[in-house]
Amino acid sequence: MVAVIGTFSFNTTPSVVFGAGSAARLGEIAAAQLGRRVLIVTDQGLVAAGLVAPAVSSLEQAGCAVSVFDKVVADPPESVVLEAVECGAGFGADAVIGLGGGSSLDVAKLVALLLRSGERLADIYGIGQVRGKRLPLLLSPTTAGTGSEVTPISIVTTGAHEKKGVVSPVLLPDIALLDPELTYGLPAPVTAATGVDAMVHAIESFTSTSANRNPISAALATEALRLLAGNISAAAHRGDHDARGKMLLGSMLAGQAFANSPVAAVHALAYPIGGHYGIPHGLSNALVLPAVLEFNLPAAESAYAELAPHAFPDLAREPSSSRAAAFIRRLAALSSDLGLPPRLRDVGIPADAVPMLAREAMKQTRLLVNNPRPLEEANVAAIYEASW
Repeated sequence: MVAVIGTFSFNTTPSVVFGAGSAARLGEIAAAQLGRRVLIVTDQGLVAAGLVAPAVSSLEQAGCAVSVFDKVVADPPESVVLEAVECGAGFGADAVIGLGGGSSLDVAKLVALLLRSGERLADIYGIGQVRGKRLPLLLSPTTAGTGSEVTPISIVTTGAHEKKGVVSPVLLPDIALLDPELTYGLPAPVTAATGVDAMVHAIESFTSTSANRNPISAALATEALRLLAGNISAAAHRGDHDARGKMLLGSMLAGQAFANSPVAAVHALAYPIGGHYGIPHGLSNALVLPAVLEFNLPAAESAYAELAPHAFPDLAREPSSSRAAAFIRRLAALSSDLGLPPRLRDVGIPADAVPMLAREAMKQTRLLVNNPRPLEEANVAAIYEASW
């Protein structure tokens, strides 16, 4: 995909720890790099499931005082971020741990920043608006999907429905701790949707038109897609432990890829679906993925053809002239095989919502500029209609 190597930069989390059971050894692994008063940012479901307690116990055994903020919700609003900051300030936190899905990790990033820098959340939306430093930060994902543990991005819901991002290298954590055991109990629909999300990260990073598209991201994206596509069915249908570990690794690699060669229209169109209808982000991506790729096909055919055998090895035997189209069909079939709803209508979105969704998606200029084929509002509406 990257024919000419130009100027680029590549940044990622400096330390990655991977291993089953590593969250229960968190104090042993990371206490020396964190602080003595640690705020854990998570959600109530994980606390109730007993996934947070081993990490707390390990930190306390290492001499850390621990406070748990467990009010993170999906698509977290600004109010949750600010409440977590208030909690951390009252506790006197000198380090932050995010443990959970992408929402918890995104909130933890901002909490670590705002506790130290004192900046206003409203002032740092966009790319490169962060001016201050953050507290020591460790992120540990419980889903194989967002890759947030290795991305400099945090997404927040502002107002009633709109999502905005804070993008800065300062948000990259000091440590990403990947414990496959944290994903073992993930329900099949969540495993499937978050896995497709990670696959979209890999695909869109590989085909991104960002000026920072680079060969490192391309290599990571292809390996991520191989791991994700090759293991998502076993992870979702059978809960296979080895497959779940490979999904977690693939998600991280895809995160490293798109953190440097950013995603595009699939994500731009997914955000309004989640913001207005509460559809989980991974499923929102899956719902529009085939139609976006169909739209991009005239501009990205060779890239999709190159990616196809990494996801579906048998497509290497497909003639190059038809391989990209076969790749799109197989991705649509994969979502169906995983039991994900195939159409917008199947998740309760009415047909007359298309104009509103198209207007909202066009606000995601940070993402749309990276799409292989330029989009006008009419194109976006047509993609939603094709997905309905």
